[in-house]
Amino acid sequence: MAGATPARPAGSGPLLLGVRHHGPGSARAVQAALDAARPSAVLIEGPPEGDALVSLAGDTQMRPPVALLAHAVDDPGRAAFWPLAEFSPEWVAIRWALAHDVPVRFIDLPATHSLALTDGDGTADGETADPDPDPGTGPDSGVSARALRIDPLAVLAEAAGYDDAERWWEDVVEHRGAATDPFAPFDAVGEAMTALREEYGDGGHPRDLVREAYMRIQLRAARKEFGDDRVAVVCGAWHVPALGAKTTATADRALLKGLPKVKSEMTWVPWTHHRLARHSGYGAGIDSPGWYGHLFGAPDRPVERWMTKVAGLLRDEDQPVSSAHVIEAVRLAETLAAMRGRPLAGLTETTDAIRAVMCDGSDVPLGLIRDKLVVGDVLGEVPDSAPAVPLQRDLTRLQRSLRLKPEARERDLELDLRKETDAGRSRMLHRLRLLGINWGEPAAGRGSTGTFRESWRLRWEPELYVRVAEAGVWGTTVLSAATAMAESRAVSATALADVTALAEQCLLAELTDALPVVMTALADRAALDADVAHLARALPALARSLRYGDVRSTDTAALGEVAAGLAERICVGLPPACAALDADGAAEMREHIDSVHTVIGLLPDVPGRTAGDLAGRWGAVLRKLAARDTVPGVIRGRATRLLLDDGRLPEDEAARLMGLALSPATPPADAAAWIEGFVGGASGGGMLLVHDERLLGLVDTWLTGVPDGSFTDVLPLLRRTFSAYEPGVRRTLGELVRRGPAGGGGARSDGSETGVPGFGAGIDETRADAVLPVLRLLLGAPAAQDLAPGPEHGNDDDLAGAAR
Repeated sequence: MAGATPARPAGSGPLLLGVRHHGPGSARAVQAALDAARPSAVLIEGPPEGDALVSLAGDTQMRPPVALLAHAVDDPGRAAFWPLAEFSPEWVAIRWALAHDVPVRFIDLPATHSLALTDGDGTADGETADPDPDPGTGPDSGVSARALRIDPLAVLAEAAGYDDAERWWEDVVEHRGAATDPFAPFDAVGEAMTALREEYGDGGHPRDLVREAYMRIQLRAARKEFGDDRVAVVCGAWHVPALGAKTTATADRALLKGLPKVKSEMTWVPWTHHRLARHSGYGAGIDSPGWYGHLFGAPDRPVERWMTKVAGLLRDEDQPVSSAHVIEAVRLAETLAAMRGRPLAGLTETTDAIRAVMCDGSDVPLGLIRDKLVVGDVLGEVPDSAPAVPLQRDLTRLQRSLRLKPEARERDLELDLRKETDAGRSRMLHRLRLLGINWGEPAAGRGSTGTFRESWRLRWEPELYVRVAEAGVWGTTVLSAATAMAESRAVSATALADVTALAEQCLLAELTDALPVVMTALADRAALDADVAHLARALPALARSLRYGDVRSTDTAALGEVAAGLAERICVGLPPACAALDADGAAEMREHIDSVHTVIGLLPDVPGRTAGDLAGRWGAVLRKLAARDTVPGVIRGRATRLLLDDGRLPEDEAARLMGLALSPATPPADAAAWIEGFVGGASGGGMLLVHDERLLGLVDTWLTGVPDGSFTDVLPLLRRTFSAYEPGVRRTLGELVRRGPAGGGGARSDGSETGVPGFGAGIDETRADAVLPVLRLLLGAPAAQDLAPGPEHGNDDDLAGAAR
């Protein structure tokens, strides 16, 4: 009959279908070959442990991309993946076998051996449908010294005159129509791979010989069971010559003798297009999984359908793309394909056309198109009946109850901890982070300074399933596992900062059962640590934890006592610790002083010690530091500034201390360091100079008097100090200095001149009073006439003080 599919000749042996992993052209060809041959059994390159799970591929809840995940029972971090996409030939073969009620088996080296042969670093050596562990870690397989690790597609593309293997593959496989003979493509691929192996030797991975020996053993068993002509094998094209080679069973078993083994478990897990991409580090990856998925799924006119997808994406991003753009882009892509001698417009032609027509020549929108469409952010799904460790099942239950679905794309999540659902999400994410399952990372949010709001950036990666399996040794639920790990870390931690960070994590995660153990460890480490820098580094985390306790209704009394004790010890040890420091040590100590100063007011009252007492002691310490000549200038200047900002130091006294620090008797380098501490950084020092003529005048006088020989030494310090100011502040300071005394003084409210350019003699009461109505509106304060006199009420003097 004309057009009938040619039958395979009798006695031709098993049907060897050499494919490219994740190749839509190979997938279509496998479908056609299986439909024509109607084999009695289908054998697939993959771990035999997957045989018990293969029936789940027919479940309606199973949606690729998915992967078989194998991990060692005693070491879950030793794991491997075998990913499968909708357009993977292996997945097509599995679905065909299940639909036709044909036995399907995996015939590659078992995971119990391949996991034992890994280097134990936790990397997924089997992260392909063709799992290749690192070279040299397996048994000696007698590979020839001239054998090279080659890319068969690259060699064939070069022989055909192509400089791009992907473009060659598209032209000869992806863009061709259905073959008249469905077996002809596989015969041609087999001949090509045979020639390559004859030229380059085994040329693949040293472990390929072991794997191919195991596959031949499984193939012999299937041929004996189902018959020579009734077995179809779907495997990587490179292995076809080896499976068709004539070898003895004895020789194959000899290669497998003595292989190491580990006890392993296997399940299905969701996968992503992002992890199928080669740029993610996946050895058998492809450059454009989203594009290949489109080619496989499009029933007809793939270029037109692709351009429509791109237009929809750009419209969602508010880009002006019309149907006329789509039509012109299709025409341009087809024209480019004809000019380049290609049978159909490929990804290169469509990308060039999109850039020219839809993106106005810009590459910026192309980045979005690549992420969303060319690669894609598809996340597969697996049925609930798939095996999973208890911790994974509990996590899945939490995700559903909290309505927080794992997604492959990165997204931001804003939480309001006053809402029960958001508080539950926060607890779960913090507990997962404690377990090393970094599904979410804290992110900068909307700028709220309250502790009731959190911002997260979420992205689920397939590797997190391995992290869940690893964390399963700590418990069967997220709560119990996080509690057990926190207790273990508290006992083993040696650094005070580590224990304080752990205490903060426990409060965020609300691990009430772990807190007593952590607090005991914290008190022990704090009592033994005499390093002021360590204490100062630990205190901010404790202060933050006290604030978290407020919003989470956690009892933090014990934590408050430890924090207050740390603050007392810092006050006692800080002055001697600041003496005789070098420049680097002084800069580090300045940061510690800033952090302690920020949190000292957050500490609560504890028995025998009030927060006001601690604040008073801290102010006394800052006064000591500001007045001691043995303390580095950057610390003395910083202490003076902190006292001034808190209102503990009169302006006249601050000016006096600056005058002493900038006197001719002070070495220029020390004076520059004092200036850096006083007005440097992002502490508003520039605005202080703008609004205080005395301080600016002192700095100006000192700077103009620095000797020529010392100026180059202090210049880097000064540039670092003033470069941190906002451009507007630097410009204002420059204008004030440029005008000088001759530029005319500022005007007082009574019309008299101050004599100093740009400055007033003091607060202008009239101008300050003008802002009081606005302040009342912002603060929700009643008008002055509505306030009853008494200390419990504010008044206009309070508001005026705030305005000033």
